[in-house]
Amino acid sequence: MNAARQHTLAREFTLRGVGLHTGNRCAATIAPAPADAGFSFQVAGATIPATPDAVRSTTRCTTLAGPSGVVNTVEHVLAALSGMGVDNAAIAVEGDEIPILDGSALPFAQEIKKAGLREQAQERRYLEVREPAWFEEDGKLLAVLPADEFSISFFVAFPEPVGHQFLATPPIAPDYFLHEIAPNRTFGFRHEVEALAAQGLARGGSLDNAVVIDTDGYMGPLRFPDEIVRHKALDLIGDFALIGMPLRARVVAVKSGHALHVAAARALRELLAPAN
Repeated sequence: MNAARQHTLAREFTLRGVGLHTGNRCAATIAPAPADAGFSFQVAGATIPATPDAVRSTTRCTTLAGPSGVVNTVEHVLAALSGMGVDNAAIAVEGDEIPILDGSALPFAQEIKKAGLREQAQERRYLEVREPAWFEEDGKLLAVLPADEFSISFFVAFPEPVGHQFLATPPIAPDYFLHEIAPNRTFGFRHEVEALAAQGLARGGSLDNAVVIDTDGYMGPLRFPDEIVRHKALDLIGDFALIGMPLRARVVAVKSGHALHVAAARALRELLAPAN
C-alpha cells in the first residue's frame, strides 16, 4: 500500500446487529467512495458528512445529524476506517444507529481487511500540527503536539477495580490498530448501566457487547488487562476521524471523552492548514 496515495475500500460490505443505546435492529453498509470524499453517512435518504459540524451530541456516544436524519454511535466504525488506512468511504445506515456488534471496532476492522483497499490516484492529505495545541474542560485535558506520525498517550483514572491506566502507542498503523486497539470494548459501571436502563437507555447493552464493571471486579473476562484505556484510545481515533484527514501529531489525553475529542477535532479542522 502506497502511503502517499489515498485509499478506499476494494468492495462494500454490510454488518447487522442492534444499536447499543436504542436497542433497535440496524445495519451499516460500508462502501467505496471517490478520492477526496472523506467519510459520510447516508441516513433516511440524506447524506451526513462525518465532520465536527455535524455532531449533535457527545453524551455516551458521538451522534451526527443532518436536516432529515440522525445516526448514533459513529465512533467505532470511524475508528476502524481511519485505523485501517481508509481515506474515503460511504456508510449507508439502516435505522438510526451503527450496530454495536461486540462493543469494539474489531468486526469492522476485520471486514475492512477482508474487503481490501483500492489505491486512488490522488495524494493523501495530512493535517500537520506545527505548534502545540491544548484543550481543557472540567479537569480533562488534550494536548496535540507536533510529530511526524499520529500516536496517542492516554491516561484514565476511574474508581476501582479500573483505577489508573496508561497507554502509550507507537504510530497508529493498520496492523497495530487491528490487533491492539480494535478489539477493546465499550464499558460502563454496573450502577451507571442500571440507571440508564431505568431511563430507557442502553437498551441494546449486554455482557456480550460491553465490559461491565462492578464494585468488586469485572463482570466477565477482559481482552486486555488495560482494556478500558485502550477503548478510550479507540474512541479518540474515531472522534478524530471527523477532522477529515490523517493527523500528524502526538495526542496526549488525560481523562478526556467524546466532548473534548470533538471540540479538539473542530478546532484543529478550523485552525490548521492541511499539508501534503
